[in-house]
Amino acid sequence: MTTPTPDAAPAGNPARKKALTAVAAAVAVAGIAYGAYWALVLNHFETTDNAYVQGNVVQLTPQVSGTVVAIGADDTDHVKAGQSLVKLDPADAQVALDQAEAQLAQAVREVRTLFANNSTLKAQIAAREADLARTQSDVARAQDDVARRTPLLATGAVGKEEFNHVTAQLAAAKSSSAAAQSAVQAAREQLASNQTLTDGVAVDQHPNVLRAASRVREAHLALQRVDLLAPVDGYVAKRSVQLGQRVQAGAPLMSVIALNRVWVEANFKESQLQSLRIGQPVTLQADVYGKKVEYRGSVEGLGAGTGSAFALLPAQNATGNWIKVVQRVPVRISLDANELAAHPLRVGLSMDAKVDVSNTSGAMLADASRAPGASETRVFEQANSEADADVRRIIVANGGTVSKATAVAALRSAPNARVQAAAPAGASAVVRVAASSTAVVSDTRLK
Repeated sequence: MTTPTPDAAPAGNPARKKALTAVAAAVAVAGIAYGAYWALVLNHFETTDNAYVQGNVVQLTPQVSGTVVAIGADDTDHVKAGQSLVKLDPADAQVALDQAEAQLAQAVREVRTLFANNSTLKAQIAAREADLARTQSDVARAQDDVARRTPLLATGAVGKEEFNHVTAQLAAAKSSSAAAQSAVQAAREQLASNQTLTDGVAVDQHPNVLRAASRVREAHLALQRVDLLAPVDGYVAKRSVQLGQRVQAGAPLMSVIALNRVWVEANFKESQLQSLRIGQPVTLQADVYGKKVEYRGSVEGLGAGTGSAFALLPAQNATGNWIKVVQRVPVRISLDANELAAHPLRVGLSMDAKVDVSNTSGAMLADASRAPGASETRVFEQANSEADADVRRIIVANGGTVSKATAVAALRSAPNARVQAAAPAGASAVVRVAASSTAVVSDTRLK
């Protein structure tokens, strides 16, 4: 039996070869197409689904301790800046304010007494100087009597008893003159001592009045702070306070979240940071709305450290066996305010972020701080102006005068204050300080 030669082997299936060739060609074309798509499109984007909505969670904490008597908002309620949220019992604060106002009134009257004493002491000096002049004239007259009788004593025209009498009168006149001189000096020293307490200051600028006024402001602020106001516009969350609860200063009662000023914190891998720059455009999608809603944002800043560096229990890479774990860096992404208004987001929602990194001309780290006033509230300024108005009212009510500097500062600090000149040119102006917040109107004569 003979073995067939290779030339006699059956020929391969041509259809199979064509199919394999087509598959190989298709795979090659797909690979080339994907490579081109990656080089032209995918290479210009960095994506992550490790992104979450962040916002300012403003905690409402009391500045004074007290018992809760009213709660003005609950969870999910929308509140405006300056709206009363929690009110504490004001009885203790009111008593402290009454005491401080009484002390200020007493201080004003005592300082006015110091100023009035200057005139009294000047009158006393004039009286003592008149006594001194009288005693000096008595000394001169007694000296003349002694001088006239001295030559007559030798001739016997004047008796020795009479001469001793006029000599004693001279000595008494000199003693009275010395006493009057000491009285004048003592009166002058007393005036100088009293003037050191009054020179260079007005009644409202006297240290005793300023000290009492500061106590009134402190008590007034304490009374204002029993009413806890919303610092910003937002939504109430995490309300834990209850009626009748005794709260201490600094204890968190509830939170207010401004949902119109939220941002996204996307945690990118460290290998994705090569092309990330500040200002690059970002497309975001929220799981709560799905792919139908897209947000447009921009990279606002890159974190100064990885998430693990600021963790409560940071990794101890220098101990035991070590396994490299890819770190992530938080990237802050700003959102468009109009899109937030149309589709509101909540703090903590999941987001998908895709950053266009085709333009790498921006900086990786911010080189300037934010503009001043990026986060501020003016809710608590009214309490300060009301306290100043209360102090001025007490000073004027007790006969004190308000200096021009104090009146000008008050007008600048009080948003609703106004000045009305009611005196002719050259005369002392009359300033009407109208604080509409406390309905206090006082006419104050400027010094």
